[in-house]
Amino acid sequence: MKNNQKDDLNKNLKNKTNNFEIPTDKINNFKIKQKESIEDKSLKDITDKYLRLMAEFDNFKKRTNREKIEMIEMASKNVIISLLPILDDFERSFKSIKDDNDKKDIFYNGIKIIYEKLQKILKNHGLEPIQSLGMNFDDNLHEALTNIKANSNDLKNKIVDELEKGYFLNKKIIRFSKVVVGI
Repeated sequence: MKNNQKDDLNKNLKNKTNNFEIPTDKINNFKIKQKESIEDKSLKDITDKYLRLMAEFDNFKKRTNREKIEMIEMASKNVIISLLPILDDFERSFKSIKDDNDKKDIFYNGIKIIYEKLQKILKNHGLEPIQSLGMNFDDNLHEALTNIKANSNDLKNKIVDELEKGYFLNKKIIRFSKVVVGI
């Protein structure tokens, strides 16, 4: 009988627990609401941080673009200002040619002075000519427009004529030398 009694007790206990319902809906709803409010708050925080970061980045882009434009304008302004005295010299040389009979010498000397002044100003701004004549041809510095037969072996692969000077600006090539190479 003991086994039968034990089985009966187990059946009764199962029936009672099956009939007894734990209000899990309320507990789950509470947990879900609590979880949603935490998620909503963190989502709002993340969204706010994201929007602020995007606005800050947009302001940064606008500011750097504005600064770039100002730097370019200022660089151009400095070059133009430094070239203005050369324009003045040209005007003075033209006036002096009108007044004098020996125009060729005066004109030549005036143009030479203006040229030297222009070279000095450009050198002060970092412009340097590339030395080419008599040098070995270097395709990193020179652009060979044509070649000619060299009279001697010393002139082979050497630059025999420079058609247009090349220049460095602050040690960077801004224009290659256009040259004639001996072969």
